Amino acid sequence: MYGNVPADLAQKGLPFETGTARPARHEERVTMVTETIRARGVEDLRVLGALVRVPRHEFVPEHLQSLAYADQPLPIGDGQTISQPYIVALMTSLADLKVGERCLEIGTGSGYQTAILAEMGALIFTIEIRPDLATGAETRLRALGYPDTRIQCKTADGHYGWPEVAPFDAIVVTAAPEHLPSKLLSQLALHGRFVVPIGPRDGVQQLETWVRQSMSSDESAFERSFVLDVQFVPMLSSK
Repeated sequence: MYGNVPADLAQKGLPFETGTARPARHEERVTMVTETIRARGVEDLRVLGALVRVPRHEFVPEHLQSLAYADQPLPIGDGQTISQPYIVALMTSLADLKVGERCLEIGTGSGYQTAILAEMGALIFTIEIRPDLATGAETRLRALGYPDTRIQCKTADGHYGWPEVAPFDAIVVTAAPEHLPSKLLSQLALHGRFVVPIGPRDGVQQLETWVRQSMSSDESAFERSFVLDVQFVPMLSSK
C-alpha cells in the first residue's frame, strides 16, 4: 500500500482508512512528505501518513493538478485557496487529534484539510460559508470514500460555530479572523485545542493555539501560544 514510504512511517498503524484505493501519483505524495513536510520539522507519523494517503490533486482544479504536490497554496475558485501542504500538516499536528475525538473545522474550502483531519480517526464537523465550495467539497469527499459518519458538512457562517453538536476536542480555522472568535472558543471542551490564524485581512497573521485549561468563560481559562507568521484568506461573515 505504501510503496517507498520510510519504514517508521509505513509501520505506523492507521487510525482510519476509507478502503478506497488511491494509487494515482502515490510516489509524488511520498516525495512531498519525505522531502518537504518532514524536512521542515513535522514529525507526527500519523499526520505524515495521512498526507501520503490523501490525493491532493483531487482537491485542486484540473488545470493546476500538475502543481498539486508542490509546497504552495493554489487557487480553488471564488477567491479562495487550498493551503500549502506544510501548513495543512502543521495545523493537523497542532490539533493533536485522537481516534474518536470530535473536531470542528471552519472553512471547508476544497475539503483537503477536512480529509487530512478525518484520517486522524476523529469525527469532523466542517463549515463553509460559500455554498458552491461547500457543495463541491462534500461531493468530492463522498466520492473519495468519506461517509457522513466521519465527516459532517454544513453551509453556514463559521463565526457561530456549530453549538448544537459542541463541545469539540479541537477546532481548526482555515481562514483568518481579524480578532479572536469568542463564540468558537466557547465551544471548546476541557483540554481542547484551538488552532487559528488571527490578523488583518491584507497582511501577515499569527498562527496561534489556545488550549482550554479550565471551564471558566474568560480568556484566562486558556493557554495561548504563538506558532508562526502566516497569510490566509480572510474569514468571511454573513453580516
